[in-house]
Amino acid sequence: MSKFSLSAYTGSLGFSTLLMLAAGGLTVFSFAPFHLWLLQVAGPALLFILLLRHDAARLTSGRAFLLGWAYGFAALYAATHWLLIAMHRFGGMPQLLAVIALAFLAAYLALFYGLFAASACWVCRRWHPPRWIAALLFFPALWVANEWLRGFLFTGFPWAISGYAHTASPLAGFAPVLGVLGLGWLNAVLAGMAALLFLNPDRVIRFAVPLVVTGVLAAGSWLQSVSWTSPSGQPLKISLLQGNIAQDQKFDPDHLEATLRLYHDMILQADADLIVTPETALPVLSSQLPPDYLPTLNAFAQQQRHAVLIGLAAHDGDARYANSVVGFSPDYAQWAYRYDKHHLVPFGEFIPYGFRWFVNLMHIPLGDFTAGAPLQAAMHVRDQAVLPNICYEDLFGEEIAAQLAAQADGAGAATILLNVSNMAWYGDSVAMPQHLQFSIMRVLETGRPMLRSTNTGATAAIDAGGRQIALLPYLERGILSATVQGRQGITPYIRWGNQLIAGLVLLSLLTGFALTIRRRPAADFNR
Repeated sequence: MSKFSLSAYTGSLGFSTLLMLAAGGLTVFSFAPFHLWLLQVAGPALLFILLLRHDAARLTSGRAFLLGWAYGFAALYAATHWLLIAMHRFGGMPQLLAVIALAFLAAYLALFYGLFAASACWVCRRWHPPRWIAALLFFPALWVANEWLRGFLFTGFPWAISGYAHTASPLAGFAPVLGVLGLGWLNAVLAGMAALLFLNPDRVIRFAVPLVVTGVLAAGSWLQSVSWTSPSGQPLKISLLQGNIAQDQKFDPDHLEATLRLYHDMILQADADLIVTPETALPVLSSQLPPDYLPTLNAFAQQQRHAVLIGLAAHDGDARYANSVVGFSPDYAQWAYRYDKHHLVPFGEFIPYGFRWFVNLMHIPLGDFTAGAPLQAAMHVRDQAVLPNICYEDLFGEEIAAQLAAQADGAGAATILLNVSNMAWYGDSVAMPQHLQFSIMRVLETGRPMLRSTNTGATAAIDAGGRQIALLPYLERGILSATVQGRQGITPYIRWGNQLIAGLVLLSLLTGFALTIRRRPAADFNR
């Protein structure tokens, strides 16, 4: 029987494309609730193998683009399949049209992966670097550049970038230093090492790769023991409300009175220093609420000396309204605290030019918000400072870090992070645990606890080490009570943001080129 050879099968572009579709689709299991983070290493490793295998000299940039695109398409379609629930079940879009719409979104996002593979192929064909330089210097640098572009261009969509798979892996220790993009770079380095180990029979490679991998994982484990921040003030007693209002009832006028009464009663029932409702818990404009509704809750906050944060659409007159949280407490007796969401969701919260027809088709209520300022003050609660972010903003760690860095030298520096969300659009899907995992990454990056108050889940309290203090069951009504200790200080990621990983990417590329051009121009690509 002949020996199995991957090259015999991957020489076929069709088979290689199918392999990439499978590898990309499986990466959804690297994220919560499955946490099989090794799959996030294995997927890029297979792509790297296809780009580096012995007959790769015949691989054109166009074919490489197709392989990268196939990987990205499957990865993004699988990771965001829950958008079908929002579009079809709650948005009223015909099922086939919803499937096509999601396919178009995944196809667009996959272009970045295609760009990575094409540029990696071009570098190899143009400069003929040794395999180890391509796998460990060029490929990881180009990979993280692809993920940065996906999270930046056209307001960005960084959902399920590779670094998020490592909130519970040994690489998590690098998060306070390099952030989620840095973890994606390290993930790609591990994938490059795996590709080298598979392809290269050289004894030096077979000895060095396991040694380096062990060193990287050991360094990450050690970094998890480092305390970048320290306790600040006295712990807060918190109550996080989860109303569990079904999405098809949330904006139904027939259910409005019941919803307002529910949150009114839940707030008055809670007994804590800080009481928080989910995003748009009050599903009408602030100007449409009963005249005594907010004054009653304000009076409760003043009398009981509680702080209450309420999610609503704050109406600023005419057609101007913001996705906001409004806060009442004795410290804000003269005027309410207010935070306005500034990183809005395309189609859901603002309408890109030429796409009003799509928003109308989806029947999205309150679909054209006004964006808040990028830097906004935290809310003071006793001797803590609570900095909100709203739903989708939780994906942009560099923006949260920038707010903390701007506050770092002042008395208003945030000690606790807060996310309010409404995930009811996505039903009983992996969107809830995925979003919780992304919140944990923000905790690891900043060294601060995170509170999450959501409509259907995941409502949770997470300490500064990324551990869940408390979690409400999904799709159940309840009040989550816990005690949370605020933290002060700045991590390297707060101080430098993505500058450190950008520097590493640039250094990797320059080092790769410097080492490559020292070789003879006609050097063998496979050496």
